[in-house]
Amino acid sequence: MRKLLLAGLTLMISMFFMGCPAEEPKKTIPAPASTVSANAPAAVSSDYSVKSKRPSDAIKAPDFSLPDLKGGKINLADYKGKIVILDFWATWCPPCKAEIPGFVALQKKHSTDGVVMIGCAIDDPTKVKNFVNNNRVDYLICIADQSTANNYGGIRGIPTTFVIDKEGYISREYVGYRPEEVFEQDIKDMM
Repeated sequence: MRKLLLAGLTLMISMFFMGCPAEEPKKTIPAPASTVSANAPAAVSSDYSVKSKRPSDAIKAPDFSLPDLKGGKINLADYKGKIVILDFWATWCPPCKAEIPGFVALQKKHSTDGVVMIGCAIDDPTKVKNFVNNNRVDYLICIADQSTANNYGGIRGIPTTFVIDKEGYISREYVGYRPEEVFEQDIKDMM
């Protein structure tokens, strides 16, 4: 009985760290038309790329212009020269919601250091707006579309978080929940 309980607990913890499917249950995302690596230019080595521990095969982050929750637009190009943590998430995803307090803390701690948090919600805009207001999410939130998800390689599960360095390259990609400390280390590596 004890072994069965331990096995069940291990399975539940594993599922939490794996993340949610990219859509609400019983919905599917069509296969991506292309992946990021197929359309992106090859990485270029620089002193910054070595210092920031950027992978040698890193590619430029695809640009986007997406609606925010206030009637404006969020353009990735506006944050050139900054470290961007770009998180694809949804209100119905428990691991996504678990990461948000860490992202809020990182935004507060590093906003004056040239770090920008952008949450790309794959969800109904009304639900997102209510969630953001009720949970005091104070970093940038936009509503992602299928085209943007496809440009980032097709979001297979959420949360999916990309860490984009100051030169606009995707330095890290995480699928599933990651604690705040993981992103804190990435920021330190890229400063």
